[in-house]
Amino acid sequence: MMQFPSHRRSSSAAGFLSAVSCVLLCFMLGVSCSPTPSRDVLRVGMELAYPPFEMRDKQGAPAGISVEIARALGDSLGKEVVVENLAFDGLIPSLKTGKIDLIISSMTATAQRAESIDFSEPYLRTGLCLLVGKESSIESFDDLLSEGRMVAVKNGTTGHQYAVNALESDRVLVLDSESSCVLEVVQGKAVAFIYDQMSTYKNWKRHEETTRAILTPFQSESWAIGVRKGRSDLLADVNQFLNDYQSSGGFEKLGDQYLQEQKAAFKELGVGFFF
Repeated sequence: MMQFPSHRRSSSAAGFLSAVSCVLLCFMLGVSCSPTPSRDVLRVGMELAYPPFEMRDKQGAPAGISVEIARALGDSLGKEVVVENLAFDGLIPSLKTGKIDLIISSMTATAQRAESIDFSEPYLRTGLCLLVGKESSIESFDDLLSEGRMVAVKNGTTGHQYAVNALESDRVLVLDSESSCVLEVVQGKAVAFIYDQMSTYKNWKRHEETTRAILTPFQSESWAIGVRKGRSDLLADVNQFLNDYQSSGGFEKLGDQYLQEQKAAFKELGVGFFF
């Protein structure tokens, strides 16, 4: 039979005596003996594939603007934040089934999505625009209507939804990653990639020799935090946090830390910034 050290066998008795001593001491001092509660966990879903908002650092840990927002929210609510890395089109199903508590993933608040989940107040303004070939004659979305070539979109995004509603279905090339959509334009296989302003600027700077960015948005959008329906208490807490974070300059600091180049470039181009 396996033998255990005597101090292991007597741990229950020792624990009982310790607890009694604690109660007596607290009674004499007139203080509460309630143990310090552990912080609840706030599970935040995001796709870690959209720098500088959602990404990984050199050690592979979640990083970026959305991660900073999530952690600040957790501190505000007294909760430990756990980031769940999920595919973008799986975020809403995961929220609805309770796998995650919130979505903070550069998600545009749309009427269609609001049928399934609730949204916080907006925390960032952006819009849909175009990445086109450098020699392309395209200057606006309307020019795409008379084009017969493919238009690339990322699956599950508002650019995908917009293209499906505005273009013939056989002209909409739906891909699972942003980089694949960019590659289609770089190689001349797609006439344009419909995506948000920030990413379009970034992708243009990476491929200045082969692409051109049309940054004036043809559809204005706002990003917000997704909350499961029925969680009005959590939604109210999130909105209070966003208001306080904005008032204290939190978003301004994030812009200076992560988006300094973009802020300067957008100002020079006369395009409104986001926070």
